[in-house]
Amino acid sequence: MQEQLLELQEKLQKTIVFITHDLNEAMFLGDRIAVMRDGRIVQIGTPEDILTDPANDYVEQFVQDVDRARVLTASNVMERPRPVVAETAGPRTALRQMRDAYMSATYVVGRDRKLVGIVTDRDAVKLVRKGETTLASILKPVPLAVDENEVLMNLFIPAVESPVPLAVTDADGRLVGVIPRVTLLAALGPGPGATGELTLPLMPMPQAEIDAVLDDGWTAEPATFPVVERGLERGEDATPSEEITR
Repeated sequence: MQEQLLELQEKLQKTIVFITHDLNEAMFLGDRIAVMRDGRIVQIGTPEDILTDPANDYVEQFVQDVDRARVLTASNVMERPRPVVAETAGPRTALRQMRDAYMSATYVVGRDRKLVGIVTDRDAVKLVRKGETTLASILKPVPLAVDENEVLMNLFIPAVESPVPLAVTDADGRLVGVIPRVTLLAALGPGPGATGELTLPLMPMPQAEIDAVLDDGWTAEPATFPVVERGLERGEDATPSEEITR
């Protein structure tokens, strides 16, 4: 019946006022929800607003048993993606960023921030040792990416199966965030339909080994220009580890 009501609303394009005592039902059906107490409205907002920012103790208690995995979306829990390098960057740049962030892999984006792949620290080390200056030969497909509007209940299995933090993209395929497995599972617990088999996360190389490669006098990469990461968002100059090749 709930799905039929949504289909009817989509077809008629009319506002429907639906009264229910089932808060999970309200969260599923409503674009905006009014919570009432003793005949008075105590809060109006989106399902996400009601869950994450209750107006008072009554609302907070009222929503405590709601299945958040069916309401909250990837955009509600995603984190800023770090590190991220441009596809025109070289292996040294990628390796420095992974080392500084204590990450074993980094997402690679185009000039329009569209997600194009990932590279690992081990592959980047091999290129540095060979003296190569582009990432093209080690660029790998993204294991999994999810839309920013996907509800959390659909993210458990992808998060468990991905060896890197889950990539979150917008409607145009641009990378807008990542969801580390621990962020999702620690907040909401194991998801439905899990197989019990975990894909082990990629482990970073020892930092001393990376430092030895970077400090071994290999030829520097071509000139670079600032990437939209930390520096440009705060109006600062990018550091060498935040630059990509023009």
